[in-house]
Amino acid sequence: MRVTAETARRFLIARHQLAPARSLEEGPDAVLEVVRRLGSLQFDPIAVAGRAHDLVLHARVAEYEPAWCDLLYERREIFEAYNKGLSFVPTSDLPWFRVPSSRASRTLAENADVAERVLERVRAEGPLSSLDFESERGQATDWFGVPTNTVRAVLEAYTVTGVLGLARRDGNRRYYDVVERLLPADVLAREIPLAEQLRHKLLSRYRAHGLLGVGGGGDVFGGIGPAKPDPRWPENPGRTALREQLIARGELVPVEVENVRGKRFVLREDVGLLERSPEPVPSVAFLPPFDPLVWDRGLLGSLFGFEYVWDLFHPPEKRRFGWYVLPILFGDRFVGRIEPRIERDAGSVQLLGLWWEDGFEPRRAEGFVDAMRDALRAYLRFASATRIEWPAELAAERRLLRTRP
Repeated sequence: MRVTAETARRFLIARHQLAPARSLEEGPDAVLEVVRRLGSLQFDPIAVAGRAHDLVLHARVAEYEPAWCDLLYERREIFEAYNKGLSFVPTSDLPWFRVPSSRASRTLAENADVAERVLERVRAEGPLSSLDFESERGQATDWFGVPTNTVRAVLEAYTVTGVLGLARRDGNRRYYDVVERLLPADVLAREIPLAEQLRHKLLSRYRAHGLLGVGGGGDVFGGIGPAKPDPRWPENPGRTALREQLIARGELVPVEVENVRGKRFVLREDVGLLERSPEPVPSVAFLPPFDPLVWDRGLLGSLFGFEYVWDLFHPPEKRRFGWYVLPILFGDRFVGRIEPRIERDAGSVQLLGLWWEDGFEPRRAEGFVDAMRDALRAYLRFASATRIEWPAELAAERRLLRTRP
């Protein structure tokens, strides 16, 4: 297939349920629909503007409340697994994400005594966190290249290998239990061959984004293995072979996009939407750094003309914008960036920065001011806040966008 850049932009916005933003009917069922649509939802504990998965859902679900996602987790309709980082996946999909990990197995083997004691206590006492193992907390071990408390590394390794699962969270503190007490027996009994697991995980990345290419930069394909066969992982044929298998099966369809280098791929079931992408709707969404739509920074540049670098990883003197900045999507264009900080004790949102793209003038963009006000009101409700605190240098924007929840 060959499509214009405009068609590709419209397709992505519609496919991500952002045409318009916050258009899904409120409630836990809408949350589950988003998770199924994207295949998985990446979790990140940083909550300065809202946790990443909550921001993804807030952009798509009307009147979104974090309690809806928590409820699905408590019901075991979604579960935590490692896909592109720690992610929520539909519980029914969990067998495809229980991929063996040599690193996790090695961590358990190298710390066998601690691992045995930890597992015995969890089996006997039920959900425990790393804080429940004070006598072991002085030790440290390597966990993915970072010195980590041994108990925490063991708990994580058991989770990766499918022995333990997360029973609940208390803020960002995780409580682990044996998976037999957490998941249906039929889910646990199902065994998927490694090659099929890897194909599923690769397809999940294309499902989440909608128009990925061979590469995506960063860790878009992290956790699936190398592109080509590697003797260190003899059972993994490599991403290239896995992708070719998906193409041969018709599950991925190659696409050429105007002004975008290299082939892109869409899911078979998305071809119809690509062929009839609707016109953009004048709505505004604030997208977090882990939103699947912004995974591929190169595509943001070539397709949307938007350069997005997450400055969180840069020292303050090298940041172009702020620390935790959210791209602003208007219709099918990225028009700026916003840096909000939720001040929960004060019941307010502190606006640390607001930057418009070169050439974008809010007052002259038809429908933008009303859409931006709607987005700010929705964000205030999401943050359980009553007001926005604007810095003096944004006095003009404050007058233009003044709003209440």
